[in-house]
Amino acid sequence: MNDPDRARFDRLLDDALPQLPASLRNMLEQLQLIVDDVPEQSLLNQIDVDDATDLCGLHSGIPLTERSVEDAPTLPTSIHLFREGIVKMAGGWEEWTDDDGEPMGGEEIVQEEIVITLLHELGHHFGLDEDDLERLGYA
Repeated sequence: MNDPDRARFDRLLDDALPQLPASLRNMLEQLQLIVDDVPEQSLLNQIDVDDATDLCGLHSGIPLTERSVEDAPTLPTSIHLFREGIVKMAGGWEEWTDDDGEPMGGEEIVQEEIVITLLHELGHHFGLDEDDLERLGYA
């Protein structure tokens, strides 16, 4: 991703964060939010993903529902957002319409995908699995 597109994405992320409910913004303040263009190859190998642009986000850490006061201290929980995967999932930077007549691409759709990805990864933090997230519309 080039510098202007990276700045464009980061501006959309900055604009999206205040739109989240206050309770979720507070939760995000307690987590590390890491934004990269794509995941590192070692991570792709660990999770068995071939195309780096197929991954929009990742929650790393122990979900709240699985923590215990008896657990040894661990690294802080983090949420990773991957710019290229999110832009690809949104349909790119340019607006267009798919075969079903659905609008795709453009900044508004990219920002929606940023929010969906954030909510998806926060869902994992709260112990939701992929089926739960799909039922909620965040898959």
